[in-house]
Amino acid sequence: MDLQTLNEHRPAATGVRMSVHSSKTLKVTMVTGQDLYAKAGSMIAYDGYVQFEGAPAGLRRTAEEMVTGEGGRLMLCRGDGDLYLADYGGEVLVVHLNDEALSVNGPTLLACDASLQLTIEPVKGLAKLSGSGLTNLVIRGTGWVALVSRGMPISLDCAERDTYVDPDALIAWTDGLDMKARRTIKASALIGRGSGEAFQVGFRGQGFVVVQPSEDTGDRFKIRG
Repeated sequence: MDLQTLNEHRPAATGVRMSVHSSKTLKVTMVTGQDLYAKAGSMIAYDGYVQFEGAPAGLRRTAEEMVTGEGGRLMLCRGDGDLYLADYGGEVLVVHLNDEALSVNGPTLLACDASLQLTIEPVKGLAKLSGSGLTNLVIRGTGWVALVSRGMPISLDCAERDTYVDPDALIAWTDGLDMKARRTIKASALIGRGSGEAFQVGFRGQGFVVVQPSEDTGDRFKIRG
């Protein structure tokens, strides 16, 4: 057996809570007392002693309904060992929050520390485009968050100039950015993949927006006329 070839694919020891292996697999160092929320069905392997449970009832009534996709649920992971997560070969992006907040397109959430606060909040500045208003998943506190992107994600600095993105390609953004909507009528047949008017979401302020090279983030964050 060619052990050298196999060894080339072994995940490296990183010494941090979350790390990415070959861009498509999330490695989580599990420690007793440091629980994790993860998208149900995302576990591909683990070593050591790791348990999986349904998310607490309180979380299911709030943030869990934002996470669509296979099963549309979150699971609680606890134990001691190394846990490996993936989501249909998507690119994994790891973010560490330091008493900060990140607004996330719910279906792109792969995992986060259970110590973080997850809430559903209205998306400010965009309510006029939806009769019932728009909501999104906001993650607050200090801890690790892993997102999944369909293709290599792009991080755009909104402090340099106004930044506009296709809402279907939006993954996450720094909470607190000023947001507005732009309606592009004449270019509706050229921008985006919808059949009606084209919409973009604009961001301004100190922070970043993360987008993916795909227009498939689920149905939770949509702008419709």
